[in-house]
Amino acid sequence: QVRLVESGGGLVQPGGSLRLSCSDSGITRDNYAIGWFRQAPGKEREGVACISTGDSSTYYGNSVKGRFTISRDKATKTAFLQMDSLKPEDTGIYYCVGPTCGVNEFDTWGQGTQVTVSS
Repeated sequence: QVRLVESGGGLVQPGGSLRLSCSDSGITRDNYAIGWFRQAPGKEREGVACISTGDSSTYYGNSVKGRFTISRDKATKTAFLQMDSLKPEDTGIYYCVGPTCGVNEFDTWGQGTQVTVSS
């Protein structure tokens, strides 16, 4: 059974930084993709970033390119989303997803973590 456990998030001022973590377990394939989506109140869910566990290739949504960095520690099977230069519009619930980073409708989603960017 695939399980994704998230941590991190919280309240930060505009321009600040936060780091999210997502630890995965139960994924039996060698190569897979882990990432984050986010959802703000009244808005559609938006893809934020993904990373391939095989070659560590990455994908970023246009709104976060240059500010967010996704990485993964293979030893601990933990992905990280470093979020810098945060803006109020980055506010929302961030969900970790895998093992196809949301492409497959049967992917597993984490419990979600709240990120609030406000002064």
